[in-house]
Amino acid sequence: MSDTPPPVLPPVPTPGQARSGCLTALMAISGVILLLPGLCALLFGGASVIEGGKIDSDIAPLVFLGLVVGIGGAVLIWAAIVGRKAPTHPGTRP
Repeated sequence: MSDTPPPVLPPVPTPGQARSGCLTALMAISGVILLLPGLCALLFGGASVIEGGKIDSDIAPLVFLGLVVGIGGAVLIWAAIVGRKAPTHPGTRP
């Protein structure tokens, strides 16, 4: 038998700093502001389809851009709500 020491394990990563409440509020407000172009895109795109039966070629890129920005706003709101996790402290477990 040889007296080899056990392998050295890499250090356990510690959780990062939690976001402040101010950053969460700014993310939510920015997300609501970004929802407005998505709402306008739905209105203009829907009105264009109802009136002409199809979306005009000159407004289609703007409708698509508005929808993408609106989806980005929804994702930002989701990240502001779900992304904040309370850190687990070893002394506070039941």
